[in-house]
Amino acid sequence: MARTIEYRIPAAFDGEKLIRFLRGSLAFSARAVTRLRHTPGALKLNGAPVRTVDPVHTDDLLTVTLPEENCEMSQSAADALDIVYEDADVLVLNKPGDLALHPTHNHQGDTLANQVAAYFAAKGAGVPVFRAVGRLDKFTSGLVLCALNKVSAAKLSGNYEKQYLAVVGGSLSGSGTIDAPICRPDPNKTLRAVGSPGERAVTHWESLITTPEMTLVRVKLETGRTHQIRVHFAHLGMPLAGDTMYGGNDALIPRAALHCERLTFLHPIHAEPLSFCVPPPPDMQAVLDVLKNAPGRSQ
Repeated sequence: MARTIEYRIPAAFDGEKLIRFLRGSLAFSARAVTRLRHTPGALKLNGAPVRTVDPVHTDDLLTVTLPEENCEMSQSAADALDIVYEDADVLVLNKPGDLALHPTHNHQGDTLANQVAAYFAAKGAGVPVFRAVGRLDKFTSGLVLCALNKVSAAKLSGNYEKQYLAVVGGSLSGSGTIDAPICRPDPNKTLRAVGSPGERAVTHWESLITTPEMTLVRVKLETGRTHQIRVHFAHLGMPLAGDTMYGGNDALIPRAALHCERLTFLHPIHAEPLSFCVPPPPDMQAVLDVLKNAPGRSQ
């Protein structure tokens, strides 16, 4: 289904060309503006067709109709979706810790993207392109933000904040920052490591529950590298519980004990602040219960 959005022209753009408003205030990309310009009826001012070189005035009503998209993707298990929030522009989901985000050569038809496709197909509204803003590893649970059109995707890119819960091996107290570059030693493998040359990666952590064997930490990322949290704590000699890829012990949980618990962003169209929080799933909650009942724990 095509998305139609209305904007009132503010006084700051009185007398300016429409393209200045589109690129400046709305932050539309040059490609998006070109596509709108070549789509009949996509741009209207006070109900009449308008060109991007035409002037706009204070309180004019601009109507933008985004071209309809319909993604061809196999569908599966729409009823398995855990929808936290949905509107015409964004979809926030709570992903389980055993589900891949996108189809890959190892995962065809059994991903979150396939479930989203089935959900929209069942609604009869057309299947939007699956645009996950940021990403979660297959074995990371928690909040996933999806943009339902190109405008939302452009506005949200890099403009969101996530908080994670992680259980790491060993004892940590207080808070700290890990600032260490992450590289890919073998381009044919997904494994990452701290090393050079690599991309700068910054992880901020705060200890919540500490025991001699394990620590629950809250994590915020300043950068978003693949496997960043897992690699950084493994670099400290404290791999995540369950993360056997990076040396963790899987006695308590069969996956990396990592959960995206909080997501905060400004709505890409209305600019209202939105914040969502979801509790850890049962497998990770079981690990937290062990921590809470461990002798010698501190908070």
